[in-house]
Amino acid sequence: MQKTTRVFVAILVFLILLSMATYTVDQREHGIVFRLGEIVAVKKDPGLYFKVPLVDNVRHFDNRILTYDSSTPDRFITSEKKNVLVDSFIKWRIIDPAKYYVSVNGDERQAERRLTQTVNDGLRAEFGKRTIQEVVSGERSEIMDIIKERADRESNNIGIQILDVRLRRVDLPKEVSDSVYQRMEAERKSVANELRSEGFAESEKIKANAEKEKEIIITDAYREAQKLKGEGDAKAARVYSNVFNKNKEFYDFYRSIEAYRNSVNSKDDILVLDPNTEFFKYLQPKKNSTK
Repeated sequence: MQKTTRVFVAILVFLILLSMATYTVDQREHGIVFRLGEIVAVKKDPGLYFKVPLVDNVRHFDNRILTYDSSTPDRFITSEKKNVLVDSFIKWRIIDPAKYYVSVNGDERQAERRLTQTVNDGLRAEFGKRTIQEVVSGERSEIMDIIKERADRESNNIGIQILDVRLRRVDLPKEVSDSVYQRMEAERKSVANELRSEGFAESEKIKANAEKEKEIIITDAYREAQKLKGEGDAKAARVYSNVFNKNKEFYDFYRSIEAYRNSVNSKDDILVLDPNTEFFKYLQPKKNSTK
């Protein structure tokens, strides 16, 4: 019984010592081994490792992509001396655990404060070179690329890699936005008035051209009509002449009928003429000739 107890105690002690002499590193983290407060090893690969019991201790740091999202927008000044409110976030991760520990004592909050300061310094410098319009829409992507490159370069000194810097929102304070909106409204009205004036001028030009083309068409049509009328009158004159030459009696009869029609157009027309006049010779009964 005592022998069994001793074996059990020995196994228990062995297991305790084994647990104190080993540690694991997960694939989602880095491990730093400290010996009496000094860094003696950095483990980036996942697996089971050994350490000196009671002398070495291990700290683990997340190697996944972390996100820092500012709780309140930061205020920056543009080249026009106007304030803008910027809401941004940072994607970062630890790439050198030893530098990270030495620089910020492994404190994630302290690291985020360093990152925020670096990014804000870059934003302040870039916003100071640009107008509100350039910041809000024109060069936003360029600003993010510049800030990311600069922040990544400086953050490498503390063992951190900056993967992305994004400006989620760029707003104007109310007092600034009101003046900007008023200026934008005035500019839009100016552009609208200019376009309206150009449209009116173009409309008048089109109307003038249309009137000119109308006069030309009317003139050409009138000339063509007069030409056709003249040709018709000449043709009619030739026909009348031919008829007159062929049958003078029929021609005289036709001209008399036309004269009757033109002289009496309505019931109110009155002619006071001698019935025996030459004008009515075709309306008088024809006398029988005697042999």
